[in-house]
Amino acid sequence: IKKRTDFGLYLDGGEDVGNILLPTRYVTADMQIGEEIEVFLYLDQEERLIATTEHPVAKVGEFAYLEVAWTNEYGAFLKWGLMKDLFCPSREQKQRMERGKSYIVYIKFDEDSYRLMATAKVEKQLSTPTAEELPSLTHGTLVDVLVWQKTDLGFKVIVNNKFQGQIYDNQIFQPLHSGMKLKAYVDHVRQDGKIDIGLQQRGRPHTLAFAEELLRYLY
Repeated sequence: IKKRTDFGLYLDGGEDVGNILLPTRYVTADMQIGEEIEVFLYLDQEERLIATTEHPVAKVGEFAYLEVAWTNEYGAFLKWGLMKDLFCPSREQKQRMERGKSYIVYIKFDEDSYRLMATAKVEKQLSTPTAEELPSLTHGTLVDVLVWQKTDLGFKVIVNNKFQGQIYDNQIFQPLHSGMKLKAYVDHVRQDGKIDIGLQQRGRPHTLAFAEELLRYLY
């Protein structure tokens, strides 16, 4: 924090960025000159770089399940935890987004407009595991998954915010829906790079865990 003004605090953004305004509505009484604070940066309605202490649901390079706040002829505006909604242009929508509905999107930096934006064309943002990444995706590895969409085989999921996965119907023992975040297990990586996922650990570790749970229930 560099200095205090009637309309907020100015933060030191370094030589490349310069001073950044933290508006009064985010300033608390305990913030002092010289103190370091953690903020999120984005462009406000007038295209000025602004700091906020609010935390967005997701940041650049992440997938999220966001609700549409409102739409216009240019696209949809998504709720993501900040005062300014996140824009998803019409060209980045797989189908016309509707107000009140939620969609899986990827947040990226648009170099043409110098803004953060969302895209619903999720497939283009997913990666195939490299040879270096495969050892961390062996059978039984615990991973984070974001449930993406229902298919005839089960559910597509996004694995570790990077890879495409599939949970088959015969592996599903609980209600699932788009936007759910779960801990799950790698079954195996297919030749096309997609990852088969199980919601329960297989083999002896799962058997032992179940046995312990059964004993606790009995006694």
